[in-house]
Amino acid sequence: MNSPVICFGQQPCGFFPRRFLFAKIVTARRLQAEIGGEIVFFYHDSDHDPRETQTTLHHAKTGAAATLNFTFANKVQRKWSPLFLKRVLPEWQSGTARQLPVYVGPGEVTAFKQTVAANVADFCLEMYRRMGLLEGIRVVRSGDPAVRCAACEIADFFVDVPYEGEIVRARLIDGCLKLHEGGDAFVTLPAVDFAKAQTSPARDGRLRWMQSVIHCTHYVCGAGEQDYLNKADAPEITFVPRDPIDRSDEAYVGV
Repeated sequence: MNSPVICFGQQPCGFFPRRFLFAKIVTARRLQAEIGGEIVFFYHDSDHDPRETQTTLHHAKTGAAATLNFTFANKVQRKWSPLFLKRVLPEWQSGTARQLPVYVGPGEVTAFKQTVAANVADFCLEMYRRMGLLEGIRVVRSGDPAVRCAACEIADFFVDVPYEGEIVRARLIDGCLKLHEGGDAFVTLPAVDFAKAQTSPARDGRLRWMQSVIHCTHYVCGAGEQDYLNKADAPEITFVPRDPIDRSDEAYVGV
């Protein structure tokens, strides 16, 4: 009998991870203690939504909430570049480091200052590692060309293509590559040839795409995922709801 493979998935979700990601990790580790096997973090760094990396912290003295985020090189990169291609600006890191002492402890400030990464996805992942959250966990990234080439074919997907000096994540809709402006508005890009290594799945096909690479036996799912996951796409998986956690959308900073 094959050893269990316990998986959880998440986009980069703040330079300090949101508490729901911490809860997924705790759930996966508890399950591993019960049944053995390995833990895999499916890191969906292909996502492009800049809101994913918003980081909500509380002032140590007043308790007031503040939502911090990366700043981006330009509008195109902010709106449409994949998270693994949104560049980390040195002035953002130094400026944010000056703000952090009123929100987090010295250890978290030091980890932030010492983190060196060229892009948003790498920065978040390195922070999670420095916080000790990923010890013994294998990370599989949706932006990895080797993962994309090994994955199954999907009908609904995004393509990483050049646009105005950046690489953007355009959705293939009715044979055309389009960028979502908001509401019913889209920017249609010129037709261009692309390879499988440039593609990543839309939300509803992500589970089947992921499973074709990871072959997990158990999947720790968050509250939102439970509403849209098509479990029929992977009947071989045992789905495990993540453990409850309060203030789930706020940042986890060791407490």
